[in-house]
Amino acid sequence: METRRGRSIEVDFFRGVVLIVIVLDHIPGSTLSHLMLHAYAMCDSAEVFVFLGGYASAAAYTAVLAGRGENAAKMRFFKRCWEIYRAYLLTAVLTLVSGAILAVLHLNRPMVELTGWTPFALQPLRSALNIAVLRQQPYLSSVLPMYVIFALSVPFIVPLARRSSLLALGLSVLMWALSRPLATLFSIDDMSDWAFNPFAWQLMFVFGILCRVQPVSERFHTTRTARWLTRVAVVAVLAFAIVKLFVLTQPLPGVLKQNLSLDRVINFIVIAWVAAQFVRMGSIAWLAQRLPAVVTVGRTGLVCFVAGTLVSLVVDTATPHMFNGFRGLLVGLGGDLVAIGALLMIARGWNLWKEQQARAAANSAECG
Repeated sequence: METRRGRSIEVDFFRGVVLIVIVLDHIPGSTLSHLMLHAYAMCDSAEVFVFLGGYASAAAYTAVLAGRGENAAKMRFFKRCWEIYRAYLLTAVLTLVSGAILAVLHLNRPMVELTGWTPFALQPLRSALNIAVLRQQPYLSSVLPMYVIFALSVPFIVPLARRSSLLALGLSVLMWALSRPLATLFSIDDMSDWAFNPFAWQLMFVFGILCRVQPVSERFHTTRTARWLTRVAVVAVLAFAIVKLFVLTQPLPGVLKQNLSLDRVINFIVIAWVAAQFVRMGSIAWLAQRLPAVVTVGRTGLVCFVAGTLVSLVVDTATPHMFNGFRGLLVGLGGDLVAIGALLMIARGWNLWKEQQARAAANSAECG
């Protein structure tokens, strides 16, 4: 289903859900985070976020290409690269300022360490330079540097994917397979510097692009093969959930997420296939129409991501951590509801402001 502005309401809904989940996942005392994807799958919201980013980028590129030509489409993503870089710098500044305030007030010491304020305070000029050149990425800003790279690559990947999906996928898989030596070559293999190896995570981005420009046909979805694939995917999703819940009870090494391990890729693919069947049935559109505030969050993705970093820091600091058991769950749930409400209000406020700006511009044009 498409909105009147040509946007997919399902994609915006998924993006809104993922942005909310990212905020909750970064509140250590969150209650709802125990019910999120990472609790019963080898992958988590990061894969969904990057995949949807690729899908939305391909949709935007092809729309501008059809309406204004190739040069305009390329310029749109060069500008987008600059927008993401500015958002990254703003996120980094907000993270460091939050860490500094917490340090001065002697609050939430674990979060002070996570923000990276302590090493920054020791070497501010060197750290600022490292942040500016993407060498050092404070806390939640770490996902944005690879988006800067991905935005630059869109004008090259999308045309290739439109010409030959197999070639685009093959090159992407090859880069993913060589991602660790490539990261070492470019000196971004240190977990403390790059939480996401872009040479590995581009695979999720390319998956999203391919699903937009070369989607599985509706004719195939009605075949017996597709129905068997759906059954296999459901079984695989359940199998991964059992393994995660009852076998791998200890946290896995961070390097597996950093370099997008094979089990994460497979688990995401089977979940994505099952989700696609719900989209085909209209279930996601039905849900999105009844939760328009979540769709609004998805449509203001970059703003909500940046604001969400601050929301998670504030809620975690304001939430008491001395309670255990049922009382602790209630306190955590209260913090979750505050965080969700804050993100919904931020998205609504930004959307209203943008609409007012658009109306003012239209009135100015009419008067002129």
